[in-house]
Amino acid sequence: MACLKAALPAFSFLTVGYSVSSSIRAAFFPDSYLEVNGAAMTSKRLTGYAQKMGYPFLCIHAGPKNDTWQDESTTYLSLKRSPFSFTLDEDLAYDPLFQRHMGKVLRSLMQFQPDVIHITGLNDVSIVGAYLAWKLQIPLVGSWHTNIHEFAATRLDNLLSFAPDGLRGKVTRFAEKNIMYGSIQYYRMPKVILAPNQELIDALRKGTNRSARLMSRGVDTDKFSPHLRTANDGVFRIGSVGRLRAEKNVRMLVELEKNLLEAGKTNFEFLIVGEGTEREYLEKNLGHAKFTGFLSGEELSQAYANMDVFVFPSMTDAYGNVAQEAHASGVPSIVSDQGGPKFIVSHGKTGFIAKDVSEFTGYTIGLMEDPSKLEEMKEWSRASAMSRSWDSVFESVYAGYAEAISLAGSTKFAGEREELA
Repeated sequence: MACLKAALPAFSFLTVGYSVSSSIRAAFFPDSYLEVNGAAMTSKRLTGYAQKMGYPFLCIHAGPKNDTWQDESTTYLSLKRSPFSFTLDEDLAYDPLFQRHMGKVLRSLMQFQPDVIHITGLNDVSIVGAYLAWKLQIPLVGSWHTNIHEFAATRLDNLLSFAPDGLRGKVTRFAEKNIMYGSIQYYRMPKVILAPNQELIDALRKGTNRSARLMSRGVDTDKFSPHLRTANDGVFRIGSVGRLRAEKNVRMLVELEKNLLEAGKTNFEFLIVGEGTEREYLEKNLGHAKFTGFLSGEELSQAYANMDVFVFPSMTDAYGNVAQEAHASGVPSIVSDQGGPKFIVSHGKTGFIAKDVSEFTGYTIGLMEDPSKLEEMKEWSRASAMSRSWDSVFESVYAGYAEAISLAGSTKFAGEREELA
């Protein structure tokens, strides 16, 4: 870092006003971009929005090779992770040597001259962005996409399944508390924090003493639509889409199936889309299930449309894009009362909020036995999704950029350099 510090320029700033989003030059450091998950999807949507609007935008992300290119108003810098990277989740990795790219990133920032830097989490890419924002005194915005404290605690609990319940509980609670504390400290660096639900906004605002704003999620109601349904065999399909991992609480599907069978229900099928370490367990223990693996494009859209109800038992998701995609497909969802998805569901209209497997079972049976209620909820779900625009989501992100610049003194590059003190 010493040689980098010596090479870093100091910039002279001048005060300007920002009345429109197009005057803001944003450098974006997404931790997840090419992967298959909600955070990556949202990151690509944000980049696409900036490009559509003609806003100057620099996107720096991990990729299969080092490369840089320009696409209209958007500049891309792809940086390859080293062989020392280790897997965090499916195709998402962390590279402890990623800071070797610091020089390339610095040159890109110097050329682009951003007014604001946007990071998305505690990972290799965003750490570089946060460090350079601090060194170059560029206003920093941080968006929260993943409840890593809850993810880590759930996985730790799974790994310690051999230990006594009391000990396991103490260890996982300690881990969750301290990971959340560390995350809070990290998010004290941004001037403005964007979070996907009110619970996180309140927690981050209190813990960081920073401005916190809502960054919800939109949904593509053309891509996801009930018009894509092809199933008409009378089988009641219970859908699940996402990573098949312990933190998603997918083993609850086995308990749900058991309860349905005990209630005398047999004409149903679980339609499970996704991959992960829990797939083997589910395949062994579910008797009425079809596993598709990862799907994308039209295949994914059709899978959603062929569901009758979407079941999402995860208690760790910060938002839950999949529930919103189900709604766009005209499919009501049953979600946990813990985490972000409960903020998407209008209980009794677009789905149900359940506190345990018993309630998941009861709500599922209720929809199986009341076709008219199911059809009504399908219509409500679709209407709800139609009101959620990606453009409005990203307009609020740019409002967050403007606020961060204002809090930093509404400063902008003047282009003059001098040595760092």
